Amino acid sequence: MNPILIGEEDERLSVMLMILITGKSYENILESKNDEKILFPEYGKNRNELKAFVSSLKGDEIIVTSSLELVDLILERFKRGEENFLIYSDTGESLTFKEAYELRKYLDFDLRGAESKSWKRVSVIFVEGKTDSKFFKAAYKKLFGFKDARRDIPDNLKLMERLFERDNYELIVKDGAYIAIIPSEGNSGVIRNLGNLLRAMEVFEFAVDKIGVAMDIDESEERVIDSIRGKLSSFEYSTEGENFRVGDVTVVPLLIGAKIELGPCIEWEKPAVEDFMLAILEGDRTFKKLERAINILCVDLRRKLKPKEVIYLAMASKKFWGNLEGFYEMSIMRTPKWKVEKVLKSEGIYRKMTALIP
Repeated sequence: MNPILIGEEDERLSVMLMILITGKSYENILESKNDEKILFPEYGKNRNELKAFVSSLKGDEIIVTSSLELVDLILERFKRGEENFLIYSDTGESLTFKEAYELRKYLDFDLRGAESKSWKRVSVIFVEGKTDSKFFKAAYKKLFGFKDARRDIPDNLKLMERLFERDNYELIVKDGAYIAIIPSEGNSGVIRNLGNLLRAMEVFEFAVDKIGVAMDIDESEERVIDSIRGKLSSFEYSTEGENFRVGDVTVVPLLIGAKIELGPCIEWEKPAVEDFMLAILEGDRTFKKLERAINILCVDLRRKLKPKEVIYLAMASKKFWGNLEGFYEMSIMRTPKWKVEKVLKSEGIYRKMTALIP
């Protein structure tokens, strides 16, 4: 999508249903649209008053606001129209309401923008789910010496700062290099967040060094790579070996696709992080005691056990009563470094993880 530039007369503006303007330079946008009705919602309104205001909108207004609460209410109501745009006035570039809605919902992105004073070395890794985020967080801490960095958010990520205050959204640091690990609701969510983050960097003029896309190869590696290429086709990108480049940003596919032999009573369905966990746990004294229980359950249930079921058995045997994500992190941190490294190197993941360190 082409940006809407300050002072540029664009035929699309005449057919837009709604324009939202954020940022400090809104006067520049309004100068080219002074024949339109401009609404400045008052500060200090409570949520009920804001809801009433949004309900009164016809959908053809231009609204200038610095209220994220109002922005959220408007995006929720008018998000479906591709002809609706949010303009960040400091750059004059725009997002569709759909893009803006997804940035708010999935990345807690501050659509009001912010000034970046000093950028750090930063990588972002989008993973499929919460257990994946804990797995990669623990692996980076164990193998490369990263540490938690929740109180130290680099300017590159300030527009998503609140995101890392929540559980399962991980931010780690080592020697001034940061890695943000963000769960994304499956393969489709990883691809969605990849495109939205790249769009946000265009509009709000910030950057990260590298973006990792950690995805299971459900059917074939080619199909996963094609889905990444499809999303990148909206941008000017080039191919660099196994990776891609969009401007100064390197996009690294971190594909989980190895078939790991887990024994005759464990059913391998598709590549997943659970396979790595079982390979890391294999040989553990407590895990060895599970072999008899696994065999008995396999006979009693008249089927093989799924990898995640075996992990739950391992949790019980170790008397770990927390959640699955916590068990992943604890197990990796208590496993010898050489063993974790061996498993990840054998499946080609270690090399990709190294490539993502900014």
